[in-house]
Amino acid sequence: MADRSTAAVGVADEGGEAPPAAQQDGTTPDGTTTDDQDGGTAGDGTPPQGTADGTENTEDDAEKTAQAPTDATEPLPAATGAEKLEDGPAEDDAAEATEAPGPEVDETEAVAAGLQPEPERHEPTQHEPKQHEPERHGPAQPRPKAKPTAPELHSGHRLARRYQLAECVTRVDGFSSWRAVDEKLRRAVGIHLLPAEHPRARQVLAAARSAALLGDPRFVQVLDAVEEDELVYVIHEWLPDAGSLADLLAVGPLEPHEAYQMASQVSQGMAAAHREGLAHLRLDPGAVLRTSSGQYRIRGLAVAAALRGLSSDRPQRQDTEAIGALLYAALTQRWPYEEDAHGLAGLPKGVGLVAPDQLRAGIHRGMSDVAMRALVNDGATASREESPCTTPEELAKAIAGIPRIRPPEHPAPVYRQAAFQQPPQPPAGATRYTVASPVPAPITPPPALPGRTGSALKWAVSALLIVAIGLGSWQLADTLKSRETHTPRNPTPTEKAERNPAPPVAAPLRIVGAKDFDPLGDGSETPSEISKVYDGDPATYWQTSWYSRADLGGLKSGVGVVLDLGSAHRVTSVTVNLLGDGTDVSLMAAPGSTGRPTQLDGFSKVASGSGSRQVTLKPAKQVTTRYLLVWLTKLPHDPAGFRGKISEISVTG
Repeated sequence: MADRSTAAVGVADEGGEAPPAAQQDGTTPDGTTTDDQDGGTAGDGTPPQGTADGTENTEDDAEKTAQAPTDATEPLPAATGAEKLEDGPAEDDAAEATEAPGPEVDETEAVAAGLQPEPERHEPTQHEPKQHEPERHGPAQPRPKAKPTAPELHSGHRLARRYQLAECVTRVDGFSSWRAVDEKLRRAVGIHLLPAEHPRARQVLAAARSAALLGDPRFVQVLDAVEEDELVYVIHEWLPDAGSLADLLAVGPLEPHEAYQMASQVSQGMAAAHREGLAHLRLDPGAVLRTSSGQYRIRGLAVAAALRGLSSDRPQRQDTEAIGALLYAALTQRWPYEEDAHGLAGLPKGVGLVAPDQLRAGIHRGMSDVAMRALVNDGATASREESPCTTPEELAKAIAGIPRIRPPEHPAPVYRQAAFQQPPQPPAGATRYTVASPVPAPITPPPALPGRTGSALKWAVSALLIVAIGLGSWQLADTLKSRETHTPRNPTPTEKAERNPAPPVAAPLRIVGAKDFDPLGDGSETPSEISKVYDGDPATYWQTSWYSRADLGGLKSGVGVVLDLGSAHRVTSVTVNLLGDGTDVSLMAAPGSTGRPTQLDGFSKVASGSGSRQVTLKPAKQVTTRYLLVWLTKLPHDPAGFRGKISEISVTG
């Protein structure tokens, strides 16, 4: 697939204007991106509202003048603005209006609009009568429109009767970015806002719609792109539990294993994006987020470049070099150029590009070489003279070829031993008494019995043992003989029931709660809809996130729902109502009535199945538990990717 720049996505399709060659990239003097700044406008804010309003009023007056019929017999309306005429007799005006050859553009208005230079005027003398200028009737030329700016919005404003703006985080270059609340789904979202007349509005819409079709979980997803009420706004995910790479590097460099994970996930994600023809062009520490589960997410794919009108002849090379700069900064806490940027200090002046392992001690040699291969400039190569990486695909393969870097082992907790407590000292002058410890008395054997008495007792005990053995043998023989003489009889139904009690009658069990379960991902899977799996309404359903493949994009083995039965119950079957064709589901149980497990190894698999509408899972052995896990391992196809849906779950015990 040929490379293409995301900044110019959809210009021909959407009819948008091509961006200017050079645009402000929205960076501040300290190097941080404007996406991470709070409040404030670029250049001391946007122009006053009255300026734009005045331009629109002038255009409306011009349109009304052009549409009004010309009648020489009726008095002319008073002219305003640049069309104001000098006073004179009404008859002269009417006659001149009758003799006018046709609609012309008023010279006064043309001069005011800047369409032609102001002509020389001849001032009348005392002997010359004042001449009246003929009035011209015709459509007025529109004045140049003011540059579109970001709309004047405020916290609390609602868009589409759904999104309430909460906080402005960026206002620059004619657009603004906000943190907002989706009142319908009760979750935080991010919004980019710009006027519909903005020269890059069409590019932003096209880029957002292209990015939304990718559906890769390694990117912050675009949820919607809308144009209405003279506004264009792009809705995207907001991750409240995630921190940017810039925040992590402000504390210190990353561990080798963490830097490996960051570079591997970002390069693989960008390789997938470029296979679909999408580029980023603004990859910096503020565009990479790390969730609480250790997953790295990329925000601003295609949209960030379109908002600022950025383009590139080699988008794959530019994104690859940006990933190399991120890896270099993660290893050294230095920006790999001489200029300070993104809150990081640059390299020393005049030294050039130095390998990370030469700049700081203790850096992994393989990761240092990969960073240099991605940062190739003007023929410079890595320290081992290896070929440069010019695409994210090549960089991902180079990172995968590094020997495995083990995560750091956390040291065992050290517990302080309690200090020996001495007994309290007696007050001064008091008499001290010492208590002697008790001495154990020696164990003495029991006295021996007299000679004749001991012998008689031994013979008595021996005689009793002989009698007991004889009686036991006689009873055993009698029992065997009675079994041979008596014929067996069939047991009665009552005796059968007593010997083999019937299993208890199956009855539905009440589900007292449910929790989404995603231990291998970011820890949550649409928690706001989890109550719909046991609300008794088959029309409502809980659904997973979108994935690029049926096996959850190859990112994890599954996601699911944990059911709470309130206490330990015997479970005979679980019925799961599904939406979509071809869903693989497994039933897992936690042992006994212990607490709800937070990891997958806390459950054991008891049944599995597959289906499209309804799947009944029956354990092969008796199961008694409080917590059940319905685990989805294969998802059905959805118009936007692959997504699992569960409308109802019922448990029978």
